[in-house]
Amino acid sequence: MRSTPQQREGRLLLVPLVAFLLLFLSFPALVDIVYALSNVTFQTMRSPELVGLRNFQTVIADPEFWSACWFSLRFGVLTALLECALGLALAIFLSPVTSRHGWTIAILMLPMMVAPSMVGLMYRLVLHEFAGPVPYYLNLWFGNSPALLDANHAFWTLTVVEVLQWTPFAFLLFHVAYISISPEIREAAAMDKAGPWHILWRIELPMMKPTIAVALGIRFIDGFRVFDNVFTLTGAGAGGSTTSLSIYIYQSFFKGGQIGQAVAASALLFFASLLALYGGAMLKYYVNRGRAGA
Repeated sequence: MRSTPQQREGRLLLVPLVAFLLLFLSFPALVDIVYALSNVTFQTMRSPELVGLRNFQTVIADPEFWSACWFSLRFGVLTALLECALGLALAIFLSPVTSRHGWTIAILMLPMMVAPSMVGLMYRLVLHEFAGPVPYYLNLWFGNSPALLDANHAFWTLTVVEVLQWTPFAFLLFHVAYISISPEIREAAAMDKAGPWHILWRIELPMMKPTIAVALGIRFIDGFRVFDNVFTLTGAGAGGSTTSLSIYIYQSFFKGGQIGQAVAASALLFFASLLALYGGAMLKYYVNRGRAGA
């Protein structure tokens, strides 16, 4: 079957994208595969020594790797849930204000405009045990101030900082989804004597489910791979208490000089992400299939 002019034009337009992917993705991926299977340092980058799966075995046997995975998983799940819950509440209950005064949205977006590394540095100064204003006023008012950046409190401090900065992102998504619901639907429900809470739980939230799922996914991914604000605020933390997976890979690569192990750890993260995406896609397929069969 001969291709149509439109098909030939479509293939021609795909050529730059395919060339870009081959040039900027396939070559680095090939180098990563070689390094993950090699004993390589900064001195031997041009002549890596193949060692097979030894780097993967070393990483898997490293307790610090699993501790970093656990930190990233907890941090990603908790921050995603908190940000989406607060963003959804703000989008719904501030809707009357934002609909009349659109400029309020710009004010709510301000925390998101600051670079995460700058946020980490700012809170590092604000929460400093000796020079920070927060510990000072806590001591002044209550006579005591916990060490907010020590091993016992750093995780929750980082969670609060992350939520404060990125809740506006979730709010923006939910605000757009909320105002896109047709007013006629709400009016029809009100004519059927449905109350505000009934409309919220039975009509508005179900219609916002795709947006909620997307927001949870994006915020979990961003929280799981967190690096910059954690690194500038606490680094690896006392006893490695705030070592995320990204910080673990950074330390293995730049501080430890174990390039092969760092690349192997990132490859394990990549494979885990692929499995999670595949599992989610298969779950969605079977759920849709079950609904169609029902």
